[in-house]
Amino acid sequence: MDFDNLHQILRSLYLEMTPLCSSMAGVAKGIAGLGALFYVASRVWQSLSRTEPIDVYPLLRPFAIGLCIMFFPGFVLGTINVVLSPIVVGTNQMLEAQTFDMEKYRDLKEELEVEAMKRNPETAYLVSNEEFDKQLEELGWSPSDLATMSGMYIERSLYNMKKNIRDFFREILELLFQAAALVIDTIRTFFLIVLSILGPIAFAISIYDGFQSTMTQWFSRYISVYLWLPVSDLFSSILARIQVLMLQADIDKLQADATYSVEASNGVYIVFMIIGIIGYFTIPTVAGWIIMAGGMGNYGKNVTSSAGKTASMAAGVAGASAGNMTGKLMKN
Repeated sequence: MDFDNLHQILRSLYLEMTPLCSSMAGVAKGIAGLGALFYVASRVWQSLSRTEPIDVYPLLRPFAIGLCIMFFPGFVLGTINVVLSPIVVGTNQMLEAQTFDMEKYRDLKEELEVEAMKRNPETAYLVSNEEFDKQLEELGWSPSDLATMSGMYIERSLYNMKKNIRDFFREILELLFQAAALVIDTIRTFFLIVLSILGPIAFAISIYDGFQSTMTQWFSRYISVYLWLPVSDLFSSILARIQVLMLQADIDKLQADATYSVEASNGVYIVFMIIGIIGYFTIPTVAGWIIMAGGMGNYGKNVTSSAGKTASMAAGVAGASAGNMTGKLMKN
């Protein structure tokens, strides 16, 4: 599954849906105009009743908000997106660099692992067809040779089965890891679209007394949700860097010791994938630390709780399957 293409579709969806906020501008203008009338009239009457000079500067606030509503897509959304887009580009470049290094070291590790097994006469036939055929040709047709031949076939089959099961679990966890990132990106896009389309209404309501904080809350929530993507890229970059360091350590040990086994590191890799799945659902909370967005704390708690249950289920399934596989291998 091409997850990069799905993420790109979400970007295109946001760009196609944000112009719809223009349709809300007409309604917002009416609300804002009525609010401006009450806002100005209230303050003018207060000044007249107290025989005080009229302060014109505070009266400009509703008109400034009205201008923002009239040019909302280009002026408000455009300015915010232009200011925040370098953060997204920078974190994405960090992620691409770390991912490229991880894939490069992973391929190198697999090559060194195969070469190390080929250098060992006891394990060469497990990964090399030529060595397997060569050892079969050296055997005769005596009962002991036939028993050895059968043992070689069984050990090779068990090795391939174990490798396939290990790769299967790795692919499943990587799929869940990518799915978690897609869930966060989908919810982020949905929130941004809703905030963008209804933004003019929020600006218009903020003109009324008692609702002045509505516009401030809109800005804080929009920026907080927008930062989910760079925070997600940073989190992925950290995990990719950890995997790079693990791969480098395995490569150094494989180059120094031909008998070194990477089975333990494969288990640690699975653990880090489970941690990554849980960590993805803490991104809203981390973004809320950067800029305080009221009303979004409960969502962070809910997704974090759901992430914990999902990861526990994945770990339980992986552990049970691994235990069953080990039991079968011991019986055989």
